[in-house]
Amino acid sequence: MKIKTIITGATGMVGEGVLLECLNHPDVEQVLVINRRPGGITHPKLQEIIHQDLMNLAPIEAELAGYNACFFCAGISSVGISKEEYKHITYDITLNVGETLVKLNPDMTFCYITGAGTDSSEQGKVAWARVKGATENALLKIFKNGYMFRPGFMKATAGQKNVKSYYKYFAWLYPIGRLLYPAGFCTLTEVGQAMINAAIKGYSKKIVEVKDIVELAKA
Repeated sequence: MKIKTIITGATGMVGEGVLLECLNHPDVEQVLVINRRPGGITHPKLQEIIHQDLMNLAPIEAELAGYNACFFCAGISSVGISKEEYKHITYDITLNVGETLVKLNPDMTFCYITGAGTDSSEQGKVAWARVKGATENALLKIFKNGYMFRPGFMKATAGQKNVKSYYKYFAWLYPIGRLLYPAGFCTLTEVGQAMINAAIKGYSKKIVEVKDIVELAKA
């Protein structure tokens, strides 16, 4: 099976890491990235659409058909923004994209980057975790092939450009954390490989924790 995938968030650290894995993988034959600004990567497999408003996909909707996977890596930290804005970006925008894509590509595999600690019950005390949980639950209702990825600390891929400036102060923790607490640490290479394998082969779990990411990456 060959993968034709749409990637969101490719100008961020996670999305860029997933994109690089897709471009290097022999079973991924086409990649479409939807960016608000040029990503600066060129490749024979890669097509880029510059589009500012993911709540209004009508101008580009015709270009989103014919894909069998979406790796949704767009997102934002809850730090420094209101609960309303965080919900809009995390829940409303994600669901708008998902509903549009499933209408155009009913059998699409949708892999969503959420996060360790997400609250599936939607009842916990942590606001961001409730919103992420609600987003996961809604996506799983509309995608029969939906997988919710919950990575913890992720090691960047060599050569990445879109890495937060503070990352270098924490990168040294990775080998120690992977050794002492493997359930909380994975690489972006593993995340990308796991998403590709989920699209090709599926996976037994819809909620994909760190240990599942590592296992699925080897599948």
